[in-house]
Amino acid sequence: MLSLGENPVTDREDTAVPRAGDGVTSALLAALRSDPPPPFSLYRYLPLPDGPGPEEPAWEERGIDVDQTNHSVVVGERFVVKWMAVPAPLPHPTLVAFAHLTEAGFEHTAPPYAALTVVGSSGAERLLALVTGYLPEARDGWEWCVDEAEAGRTAFASTLGRLAADLHLALATFPPAGAQAPPASPAVTPPTSAPATPPTSAPASVLGSALADRAERALEEALELTDGEDGTWLREHADALRARLEPLADAVGGATIRIHGDLHVGQILQWRDGYAVIDFDGNPTVAQAEPYQPAARDVAQLTTSLEHVAQVAIRRRGTAPSAAATWAATAREGLLSAYRERLRAEGRPELLDERLIGPFEIEQECRELIYSARHLPRWRYAPMGVLRTRFTEETP
Repeated sequence: MLSLGENPVTDREDTAVPRAGDGVTSALLAALRSDPPPPFSLYRYLPLPDGPGPEEPAWEERGIDVDQTNHSVVVGERFVVKWMAVPAPLPHPTLVAFAHLTEAGFEHTAPPYAALTVVGSSGAERLLALVTGYLPEARDGWEWCVDEAEAGRTAFASTLGRLAADLHLALATFPPAGAQAPPASPAVTPPTSAPATPPTSAPASVLGSALADRAERALEEALELTDGEDGTWLREHADALRARLEPLADAVGGATIRIHGDLHVGQILQWRDGYAVIDFDGNPTVAQAEPYQPAARDVAQLTTSLEHVAQVAIRRRGTAPSAAATWAATAREGLLSAYRERLRAEGRPELLDERLIGPFEIEQECRELIYSARHLPRWRYAPMGVLRTRFTEETP
């Protein structure tokens, strides 16, 4: 184990997660100035800024409570250390994303500095902590975007569309699916540029079948887990929902890229200098999700999250349902328009298959219901509100 002050850090799942004020996180940052002893490894990305000098007071620690799965600690208003509640096995999507986005020069994220891993008694390497830069005045998307909805402002949507497109342009330079991607190397800073790599084109029968099967499973699970009046409504509309998913079965072998996998407004921070995408851990409702997917999946999750924001504004801010629906529709179109334009400007319009956005949006609402049933029951109102609004609007 690695001794950080009075608190050991191990790969055991029952080890207490470090908390703000216990000194463990600051001790970790100090330990990052040199290579950790075995069985620990340090994956470096961007150079770590200097810490406080010998004559300076120690940096203060404070917690961040918005991450419900893991625990993040801010140190000295310069670093954020995310401790894994349960040490995660490698390969881990965040480490792969950090290495590649750093190499590709994508800067619209919290600066990635390092990742701490450990090889346990089983011989498996596990992720213990991620170290990134602190973004001053950062606000979670479920805060700033709800403010926008309440005020009826949609100018932000074009910025988000360009941000999502820039992210996908960077992710599209990953090696194609099936190729051996170079892993991040411990204690090595990656190069600063990346060659353009064409997106993978999956065979039509394989891609369409996989997409359709995944969506059908999500719908079936949502139907099974949703009870009460919402469950009754969902079952009554099951055939209509399936009809919306049908285009996935006919998906032609279009482009697939390595996607973010959980791209919603909660993963986009508004901070002093703009917006930043965070959290590359993948979708918590999909076990062993294929990392290479149509870009439209990320886009659909982002657009549905705008509709969820509208539902939050109705429930928590007293926004009129009609005004919220209009806001969501306007913001959605602004985001999509800016996304398309950015891809066209960069000569990569083929990254987006527009036909998949609608079906993916329906699948995402099913996944929101699954998440609600398993983890956060009070969230059910948001996806159900979106579905009820959509089908009400489309009923003659």
